[in-house]
Amino acid sequence: MANTTIDNPAQQKPHDQMAAYLADDLDAVDMLIRARMASEHAPRIPEVTAHLVEAGGKRLRPMLTLAAAHLCGYDGPFHIHLAATVEFIHTATLLHDDVVDESAQRRGRPTANLLWDNQSSVLVGDYLFSRSFQLMVETGSLRVLDILANASATIAEGEVLQLTAAQDLKTSEGTYLQIVRGKTAALFSAATEVGGVIADADDNVVKALYDYGDALGVAFQIVDDLLDYQGQSSATGKNVGDDFRERKLTLPVIKAIAKADAEEHAFWKRTIEKGQQEDGDLDAALALLNKHNALSDTRDEANAWASKSTRALSSLPDHPIKQMLIELADYVVERIN
Repeated sequence: MANTTIDNPAQQKPHDQMAAYLADDLDAVDMLIRARMASEHAPRIPEVTAHLVEAGGKRLRPMLTLAAAHLCGYDGPFHIHLAATVEFIHTATLLHDDVVDESAQRRGRPTANLLWDNQSSVLVGDYLFSRSFQLMVETGSLRVLDILANASATIAEGEVLQLTAAQDLKTSEGTYLQIVRGKTAALFSAATEVGGVIADADDNVVKALYDYGDALGVAFQIVDDLLDYQGQSSATGKNVGDDFRERKLTLPVIKAIAKADAEEHAFWKRTIEKGQQEDGDLDAALALLNKHNALSDTRDEANAWASKSTRALSSLPDHPIKQMLIELADYVVERIN
């Protein structure tokens, strides 16, 4: 049962307000996560998992599953299983991503691969994927299993596409969107969709929840990419310019490259394609991004996707959760406006 008592909602951020509304369910999800990440024979598994799961993340994706189920009037137990499933899939992808990206920091803390090793991160990630499928099966819904299995495959596909497109200056905005829809939005849309499915909601309601999650996930990733160039490290948990140093072709850079003259193209070729970066290159990159309005244009796209996500909910009946979801979409882009 959700906890419907919210203290000073006007002073709370949307995800905090939603967390307060869903407090009892979130506690149940945490209990299930702790139980299922245990391992009798390999104590490193809960050590590595706990490092990331307990690092202060907002539990946004599992909250979306719980919220969608409540919005559709679900009163059974399996939304807890699905929320834990979503969090396990997300945590597994983070463990794998940090190995692929050779990252040293996640949520303001050293990454698991830095504290332990790459092998542990990959294998524990595999363990969490396996656990997630066990939880899916326990719901007894083949449709839920199909949605989350497809999402897992789409996430992996998006990561591989990003890997093959990395440092390729010919990467288009269309390819970028395909990558984002895979590696980020697929889990957002699956999280909201299965919440409706487990509640046996009408197909048009399930489609609206899917569309909301998909657009929210795209907006979320675009904002994340934009904050890499204009955010504060204390707020993002990352160093400003990490994407540039890691030679990632995110939307702001793709937009700047599309408008680059020959000299500017040579700069991007040296720094991104060849990886020959020098002191002052980040400042030069920021100057080019501003010159071609790449940051402001990226901000406009993030706002457009956030608006698309809220429009997806317009046909759904009024509900406290519906308003929280709308405010959440607004908050995602509020950080860059």
